[in-house]
Amino acid sequence: MLRATSVVRKPAVKDDKVVDTVRLDHEGRNRPHATLTGEGGLAFQLDLGKATALSDGDALKLEDGRLVRVRAAAQPLLEIRAENPARLMRLAWHIGNRHTPAEIAADAIYIEEDHVLAEMVRGQGGIAAKVERPFQPERGAYDHGPDCDHDHGHSHAHAHAHAHAHSHAHAHDHGHDHHDHGHRRR
Repeated sequence: MLRATSVVRKPAVKDDKVVDTVRLDHEGRNRPHATLTGEGGLAFQLDLGKATALSDGDALKLEDGRLVRVRAAAQPLLEIRAENPARLMRLAWHIGNRHTPAEIAADAIYIEEDHVLAEMVRGQGGIAAKVERPFQPERGAYDHGPDCDHDHGHSHAHAHAHAHAHSHAHAHDHGHDHHDHGHRRR
């Protein structure tokens, strides 16, 4: 079976080399290995070696030099809105504090469906509505894009028997909105 072994980022994609298109949800655009079939019927094996975040408009380069364009597929999401920008920023903080991938728009935040976060949003006075649309979350501090081929060694899969200055516990939903860490409120 034909293999796709590298990624061509959107600005470098030459339309005359594109022979097919695949629509992938967020999870599918972050997978290093899969058997895929394009909309035009081209079947190929995705074999990137390591997980690579694919963006809408990028292309997968086949062994023979042809390209398969990647499109972000519509998927079930939560659209989070609030009555004012300050409340939306507070909701963004809570979502980010849970390390949840999020797409930030001018007046909304989009996250993958999660009933616990939907209830948290509603409990904070926000609106969480189910929608279906392509999901293109913000890239994080450790995702440097296509030209950075090194690793910072950060992983959430490490043991917590060692001491360090932060905790991965996120038990903040207690029905109230204060966190007294010795800071004076203004």
